[in-house]
Amino acid sequence: MNFLTCPPPQDFTLDIPIFTKLYDFYKNLSRYIVSFPKTRRYTLGQRLDDLTLDIFELLFSIPNAKSKVETLMQISTKLDLIKVLLRLAKDNQAIKSNRYLELQATLQEIGKMLGGWIRAAKQSSPD
Repeated sequence: MNFLTCPPPQDFTLDIPIFTKLYDFYKNLSRYIVSFPKTRRYTLGQRLDDLTLDIFELLFSIPNAKSKVETLMQISTKLDLIKVLLRLAKDNQAIKSNRYLELQATLQEIGKMLGGWIRAAKQSSPD
Protein backbone atom coordinates (compact mmCIF):
# COMPACT_ATOMS: atom_id res chain seq x y z
CA MET A 1 0.00 0.00 0.00
CA ASN A 2 1.47 3.34 -0.98
CA PHE A 3 0.88 6.24 1.40
CA LEU A 4 0.87 8.63 -1.55
CA THR A 5 -2.28 7.03 -2.95
CA CYS A 6 -3.87 6.09 0.35
CA PRO A 7 -3.32 8.77 3.00
CA PRO A 8 -3.21 7.78 6.67
CA PRO A 9 -6.33 8.29 8.77
CA GLN A 10 -6.86 11.73 10.27
CA ASP A 11 -6.07 10.54 13.82
CA PHE A 12 -2.59 9.35 12.80
CA THR A 13 -0.19 12.01 13.99
CA LEU A 14 3.18 12.86 12.56
CA ASP A 15 4.28 13.92 16.02
CA ILE A 16 4.83 10.40 17.35
CA PRO A 17 8.40 10.24 18.70
CA ILE A 18 9.62 7.48 16.38
CA PHE A 19 8.47 9.46 13.33
CA THR A 20 10.23 12.59 14.58
CA LYS A 21 13.47 10.68 15.21
CA LEU A 22 13.32 8.98 11.82
CA TYR A 23 12.63 12.34 10.17
CA ASP A 24 15.72 13.84 11.84
CA PHE A 25 17.77 10.77 10.89
CA TYR A 26 16.73 11.08 7.25
CA LYS A 27 17.52 14.79 7.12
CA ASN A 28 21.06 14.11 8.34
CA LEU A 29 21.51 10.99 6.23
CA SER A 30 20.46 12.75 3.03
CA ARG A 31 22.93 15.56 3.74
CA TYR A 32 25.72 13.06 4.28
CA ILE A 33 24.94 10.87 1.26
CA VAL A 34 25.63 13.84 -1.01
CA SER A 35 29.25 13.78 0.17
CA PHE A 36 29.68 10.02 -0.38
CA PRO A 37 32.25 9.19 -3.07
CA LYS A 38 30.49 8.77 -6.40
CA THR A 39 31.19 5.02 -6.42
CA ARG A 40 29.34 4.62 -3.10
CA ARG A 41 26.68 7.32 -3.50
CA TYR A 42 24.68 5.38 -6.07
CA THR A 43 25.04 2.02 -4.35
CA LEU A 44 25.27 2.24 -0.56
CA GLY A 45 23.90 5.77 -0.43
CA GLN A 46 20.90 4.99 -2.62
CA ARG A 47 20.12 1.81 -0.68
CA LEU A 48 20.29 3.64 2.67
CA ASP A 49 18.00 6.32 1.28
CA ASP A 50 15.52 3.78 -0.10
CA LEU A 51 15.38 1.74 3.11
CA THR A 52 14.74 4.83 5.21
CA LEU A 53 11.92 5.92 2.90
CA ASP A 54 10.51 2.37 3.08
CA ILE A 55 10.33 2.72 6.86
CA PHE A 56 8.39 5.96 6.51
CA GLU A 57 5.95 4.19 4.21
CA LEU A 58 5.54 1.31 6.65
CA LEU A 59 4.95 3.73 9.54
CA PHE A 60 2.15 5.35 7.57
CA SER A 61 0.63 1.95 6.80
CA ILE A 62 0.40 0.83 10.44
CA PRO A 63 -3.10 2.23 11.15
CA ASN A 64 -4.50 0.21 8.21
CA ALA A 65 -2.28 -2.85 8.61
CA LYS A 66 -3.88 -6.27 9.05
CA SER A 67 -1.11 -7.19 11.46
CA LYS A 68 0.52 -4.34 13.33
CA VAL A 69 3.15 -6.68 14.79
CA GLU A 70 4.11 -7.97 11.33
CA THR A 71 4.48 -4.42 10.00
CA LEU A 72 6.56 -3.41 13.01
CA MET A 73 8.79 -6.45 12.47
CA GLN A 74 9.29 -5.41 8.84
CA ILE A 75 10.37 -1.98 10.08
CA SER A 76 12.76 -3.64 12.52
CA THR A 77 14.34 -5.72 9.75
CA LYS A 78 14.85 -2.66 7.55
CA LEU A 79 16.29 -0.73 10.50
CA ASP A 80 18.80 -3.53 11.15
CA LEU A 81 19.81 -3.51 7.49
CA ILE A 82 20.33 0.27 7.62
CA LYS A 83 22.66 -0.22 10.59
CA VAL A 84 24.73 -2.78 8.68
CA LEU A 85 24.90 -0.71 5.49
CA LEU A 86 25.83 2.40 7.45
CA ARG A 87 28.68 0.51 9.10
CA LEU A 88 29.76 -0.74 5.69
CA ALA A 89 29.75 2.85 4.43
CA LYS A 90 31.98 3.87 7.34
CA ASP A 91 34.35 0.94 6.82
CA ASN A 92 34.65 1.89 3.13
CA GLN A 93 35.37 5.53 4.02
CA ALA A 94 32.13 6.72 2.41
CA ILE A 95 31.15 8.47 5.64
CA LYS A 96 33.28 10.04 8.36
CA SER A 97 33.40 8.36 11.76
CA ASN A 98 31.82 11.28 13.62
CA ARG A 99 28.86 11.34 11.21
CA TYR A 100 28.55 7.57 11.46
CA LEU A 101 28.44 7.76 15.26
CA GLU A 102 25.80 10.49 15.12
CA LEU A 103 23.59 8.47 12.79
CA GLN A 104 24.10 5.24 14.75
CA ALA A 105 23.10 6.98 17.99
CA THR A 106 19.86 8.11 16.38
CA LEU A 107 19.26 4.60 15.02
CA GLN A 108 19.76 3.17 18.52
CA GLU A 109 17.08 5.52 19.87
CA ILE A 110 14.72 4.57 17.05
CA GLY A 111 15.42 0.89 17.72
CA LYS A 112 14.57 1.25 21.41
CA MET A 113 11.31 3.02 20.58
CA LEU A 114 10.47 0.37 18.01
CA GLY A 115 11.27 -2.45 20.43
CA GLY A 116 8.90 -0.98 23.00
CA TRP A 117 6.20 -0.58 20.38
CA ILE A 118 6.64 -4.19 19.24
CA ARG A 119 6.38 -5.48 22.82
CA ALA A 120 3.22 -3.44 23.42
CA ALA A 121 1.70 -4.60 20.13
CA LYS A 122 2.44 -8.25 20.91
CA GLN A 123 0.77 -7.93 24.32
CA SER A 124 -2.34 -6.29 22.90
CA SER A 125 -2.73 -8.50 19.82
CA PRO A 126 -4.83 -11.65 20.05
CA ASP A 127 -2.87 -14.90 19.61
